[in-house]
Amino acid sequence: MSGTANTRHHANYLLNETSPYLLQHAHNPVAWYPWTDEALAKARTENKPILLSIGYSACHWCHVMAHESFEDDATAELMNKLFINIKVDREERPDLDKIYQIAHQLITHRSGGWPLTMFLMPGSLIPFFGGTYFPPVPRYGMPAFKDLIQRVDEYFHHHRDEITEQNTHLVDALERLDPSPKDRHAHVNASPLDSARHQLEHSFDPRFGGFSHAPKFPHPSHLERLLRHWHSSLSNRPDTKALEMVRTTLEKMALGGIYDQLGGGFCRYSVDEKWMIPHFEKMLYDNAQLLPLYVQTWQATQIPLFKRIATETADWVMREMQSPEGGYYSTLDADSEGGEGKFYVWDPGQIKTLLSDDEYRVFARRFGLNQPANFEGHWHLHVVADFTGIAHELSVPENRVVKLMDSARGKLLKVRAQRIWPDRDEKILTSWNALMIRGMAVAARQLQRDDLIDSAYRSFEFIRNSMWKKSRLLATYKDGKAHLNAYLDDYAFLLDATLELLQARWRQGVLDFAIGIAEVMLEHFADPEHGGFYFTANDHERLIYRPKPFGDDALPAGNGIAARALSRLGHVTAEPRYLNAADHALRAAWSSILELPYAHSSLLTALEESLYPPQMIILRGRNKATLSDWKAHCDSGYVPRRMTFAIPTDGGDDLPAMFAAHTVNEDIVAYVCMDTSCSTPVTDLQQLDKLLEIKS
Repeated sequence: MSGTANTRHHANYLLNETSPYLLQHAHNPVAWYPWTDEALAKARTENKPILLSIGYSACHWCHVMAHESFEDDATAELMNKLFINIKVDREERPDLDKIYQIAHQLITHRSGGWPLTMFLMPGSLIPFFGGTYFPPVPRYGMPAFKDLIQRVDEYFHHHRDEITEQNTHLVDALERLDPSPKDRHAHVNASPLDSARHQLEHSFDPRFGGFSHAPKFPHPSHLERLLRHWHSSLSNRPDTKALEMVRTTLEKMALGGIYDQLGGGFCRYSVDEKWMIPHFEKMLYDNAQLLPLYVQTWQATQIPLFKRIATETADWVMREMQSPEGGYYSTLDADSEGGEGKFYVWDPGQIKTLLSDDEYRVFARRFGLNQPANFEGHWHLHVVADFTGIAHELSVPENRVVKLMDSARGKLLKVRAQRIWPDRDEKILTSWNALMIRGMAVAARQLQRDDLIDSAYRSFEFIRNSMWKKSRLLATYKDGKAHLNAYLDDYAFLLDATLELLQARWRQGVLDFAIGIAEVMLEHFADPEHGGFYFTANDHERLIYRPKPFGDDALPAGNGIAARALSRLGHVTAEPRYLNAADHALRAAWSSILELPYAHSSLLTALEESLYPPQMIILRGRNKATLSDWKAHCDSGYVPRRMTFAIPTDGGDDLPAMFAAHTVNEDIVAYVCMDTSCSTPVTDLQQLDKLLEIKS
């Protein structure tokens, strides 16, 4: 990790931070500051530009630049002389990262990334130059970092008029990013749903799945959009191609090296187009989105592989990523012992000594250990043979092959656990936890696993107890300290998660909490004039730009999740303000959606549920066993526009009117609701199935 070689240096101003990424740099010879009023004031007082460096703890190239430049005394001396140096964890301050990534693209006309290196004016904080990684000597067509910073300093002191003019243009460009206010009155319709479907097919890789060449990212929001599109087509002409794109991508990923074949869980991305060799960092938010996607695709296709992957991923999260306090940790690093992927790779000879002969025969065929090494002279596991083929080749029953694979996997996983682990970023982020709470709740319902519900509720209770202060959320927690005002994603993702939790296991207090979250969103994040939600609250620190994010990136867009969750909560509570806020968000984003539909998958889901409202099943009754059986029946199958709430008759006295009105003395009674109306009570399961078929 960066900083370990520099303990001879006195600590800089990062020493009291909670972010593991910032602490990695606390002993650099660079006089790093966190983003604070003190650091910004020092830049103004000394009239020095700010060198802003943004990264995160599992970022490989962040580590490289740290070792090469930030741990170098000569480079640090120049940085300290010429700049006020500020280090930011993009996971703790996504507001700063969003703003300066956009600014980087506007200035350089190139996509950004991490580490992000930006040079800001000391007063306005507007950037006048930027880039990402810079090497210590000229290479890759880039100047040496030491040469670069000296040239930036010279430009700052001798070209102020040009900088002022560029800053003016940059601010104007940022302001033009927001859609036109006239969209508030747009007539929304279903056309972007079809457009996105065709755009995704156009960029789809039919050989290996996914939507790009190398490097290849999972893009779970694209896959969820296609899966929902397929389902919506079933009543007319089934779109089998949409389902095929999902199935192919998830299958290739599950069998490739991007998936941890021993421990479960997915790495961030694949460096090749075949999903074979990953960048080995494992992020909570990727797995939080892929977990429910795999289990839902299993429900849609009944392909056992997808159920297994969902099960193993959920088990990995609980085993390696859930803290004793309940919250989920953020990331596992790509590097260990100074090398990327070292924790995960194997040699056939080593494996052979650890397994029985029968286990090795199966394992070697499954993962192609007779083939050439695929990662720096070692073997990173990916599937090359299916169980049926192995069983035929070895003339043994397939269930025997599966049992041998399971026992071999267990043995190797135990041995791997004794290796030096990659660093784990143990900060707990509200937004990422919310995504995993939702993923666990969805998986729990479909897999019928109470332990997953328990895991999700542990995280939820941790957030409610540790990150909800004075009726507002905080964004991050580590070492007993929760701090930083929460962002739109924190609120929107958590609201969405609470609605899934309520379907997994009803608790009246969770609904009350959801309403509290929604009220904060409307009061502090909503744009009452033009619609939609800002990324930061109206009482947040004033920055050079207040973004209103509509497009998905590695995370779903906060506006998309807010619109869907508020719409669903509006149906649950019969509260028109929530429905109106969701509608206004869609209209505010309409021109952005039309311009590039497939980049707005989260908003398209909200659009779909606005045009075709979700079906809500309310189950009430005294007999909890029967209630559970009916709930499992309603949860079966892939029905994305359905919500099912099973509430015992003694489930609470403060239920919304739609629920409270259905208090009964029967063992079980069901109501099916859509929009503002509910069916007559149903006490027979076959009758309920007929009603669901009609209502669908």
